[in-house]
Amino acid sequence: MAVYTEVGDAELEAFLVDYDIGEAEALKGVAEGVENSNYLLTTTKGQYFLTLYEKRVDPKDLPFFLGLMDHLAARGITCPRPIHGRDGNAIRSLAGKPAAVTTFLHGLWPRRIGVHHCGPIGEAMARLHLAGRDFAIKRPNALSVQGWRPLFDGVRAHADDVARGLAREVDAEIDFFEANWPQGLPGGVIHADLFPDNVFFLHEKLSGLIDFYFACNDALAYDVAICLNAWCFEPDRSFNATKARALLQGYDKVRPLTAEERRVLPLLARGAALRFLLTRLYDWVHTPTDALVKRKDPLEYLAYLRFHRRAESLADYGL
Repeated sequence: MAVYTEVGDAELEAFLVDYDIGEAEALKGVAEGVENSNYLLTTTKGQYFLTLYEKRVDPKDLPFFLGLMDHLAARGITCPRPIHGRDGNAIRSLAGKPAAVTTFLHGLWPRRIGVHHCGPIGEAMARLHLAGRDFAIKRPNALSVQGWRPLFDGVRAHADDVARGLAREVDAEIDFFEANWPQGLPGGVIHADLFPDNVFFLHEKLSGLIDFYFACNDALAYDVAICLNAWCFEPDRSFNATKARALLQGYDKVRPLTAEERRVLPLLARGAALRFLLTRLYDWVHTPTDALVKRKDPLEYLAYLRFHRRAESLADYGL
């Protein structure tokens, strides 16, 4: 369960005074996510989602994250909408941490990914990219290439404890991407973490996108590359080209990829695999043993990275 900070009854009561969402009836920790403390909040007026932002989230980024959700919701993207207090602010403090309340979305994330999920996620991602074109606030991607070496430096000494030879392999990958990362691609707002547990389906239809706390400005095709990793590998770590084809075709229906984006997509997918390998490795090493959160296996993304390293073109991805 992703709860790092406990909230007392008196604290919650005082917090809700600034909102017009009723009085608290229940507060339950949510067993999802690894970044923040998340709660399902039930009040006399309905259900809401309460998030306390932990140390990895920079409070200076919260206006971007919450403003983006307001912006996207106003343009028809089904996502959580921040609840503003009586003073107009969506960001407050609770239990010594920055906190916000958002609307509650109905649906469940798919535990078993099917081809029928992949087309809709491609379409939804493309619609998000188009809706974000006129969002005024900018946020660089702190977890793009320039951030990978400093991140790895924090776990390098432990890498070979996770897998023999991992430190050397990751070093070589970072060297490669620092010299070869694609430049000049169409850019804009990307979600950057559109994994299955951040996408809700209701009655087999996509019902909403959540967790925008890695959103940033970057190459739009990099978001597509992240989704190829998140949606198109099987539990045995083999790549499912049928799922990839459905995802890419779904995206192209709404925003066709350029010829250059298609050419470099395997390289972007390889880089995306490295990015999640690094953050999983960091969490594997640094997550407190008493934290109520399940660590995710970094070696899963090492397998994905090696697949992408072998790929030569989009033919390897079903197109």
